[in-house]
Amino acid sequence: MRAILVAVMMWLCATAVAAQDLSGLARVDPARSAISDGWFGGTEITLGLSQGVPFRVFTLADPARLVVDFREVDFAGVAPETLLPEPGRVAAIRFGAFKPGWSRLVVDLAEPMVPDTIAMPVDASSGQAVLNITLRGADATAFAAQTGAPPDANWAVEAAAPPPVVQDDSFVVVIDPGHGGIDPGAVRETTSEKDLMLDIGIALRDALRRAGGVEVVLTRDTDTFVSLTGRVALAHQVGADAFVSLHADALSQGQARGATVYTLSDEASDAASAQLAAQHDRADILAGVDLSGTDDQVAAVLMDLARTETMPRTDTLATALIDAMDAAGGPMNRRPRREAAFSVLKSADIPSVLVEVGFLSDQRDLANLRDPIWRAVMVEALATGILQWRDDDLAMRPLIRQ
Repeated sequence: MRAILVAVMMWLCATAVAAQDLSGLARVDPARSAISDGWFGGTEITLGLSQGVPFRVFTLADPARLVVDFREVDFAGVAPETLLPEPGRVAAIRFGAFKPGWSRLVVDLAEPMVPDTIAMPVDASSGQAVLNITLRGADATAFAAQTGAPPDANWAVEAAAPPPVVQDDSFVVVIDPGHGGIDPGAVRETTSEKDLMLDIGIALRDALRRAGGVEVVLTRDTDTFVSLTGRVALAHQVGADAFVSLHADALSQGQARGATVYTLSDEASDAASAQLAAQHDRADILAGVDLSGTDDQVAAVLMDLARTETMPRTDTLATALIDAMDAAGGPMNRRPRREAAFSVLKSADIPSVLVEVGFLSDQRDLANLRDPIWRAVMVEALATGILQWRDDDLAMRPLIRQ
């Protein structure tokens, strides 16, 4: 029944849009939008739109979330606290781009609730629309009965576009700008991790291409969401020789500051690394992706065998990046080499590292990351480290194969 309701909602809204012959991107009007708890246990979600758009609604569990997909809505100028001034039955919200042509709103539920009514009436004269969803409280059984993603709910977890074709004998580096779209990463005032890492990722791609001898693929080159599994899948699709994930996180505890390079380990090298890995792996959940079908134990023995060759190469990649960034002036973390169980590093056959270029929770690092000149120096350092590792790795391959 729920799936039928979702399909009907998309069809009705598409019909309304066609009837109005509207064009352009639908915009959210903050003045006509709000989330509020009712007196009798219900919650109302109201989203004022400049025009009607196709949409669908579904719920997910663990944690309880309501997800609304739009084709497409511009949330520019809308802050989460504008729609939800303070938490109630709705604990938190996030929204943004999820794939080119698609947007997503994720509503974290503080208690089990299910949609009671869903509608998007369109004004016949102005073309403006209002998405209205009312939620009612439900017990665990009723919530479970209506919870579950549509068959293609995770269609956006793969790369936004088909991977580029690369030459079989080329040296391929996948650069992974962390977060994106609906997942902003760390945020300090007007500075977001997703924007900084996209800038650095694009600049690093250009620097490597200028050097020559390297084919570079970005996991994202726009402000869109790509899941953790989608990032790793892209690296395998293009036959990557190395995978470098870029981040600038924030830590609520400890004194995290300075550039740090992480490699994979089941056991984190310290408590701060464990906290970072946990934050990263929650990204897909926060974006409303259904993870119920994942299995981290598949082919564990075969993967361990593959890592026997990969891990030494990963270690040398991490060392090359640390040496290059240190030579460029860093500043480096007091322990620049660390380990943690980051999901994006779990490719058994691809040397993979995660680089914290700095930490937005540290004032010195924040000032550096905001400085375009400092970022340019770090980009050149990262490119130097990758190129040095490429040369050393290619020289060692005949010995490894023997």
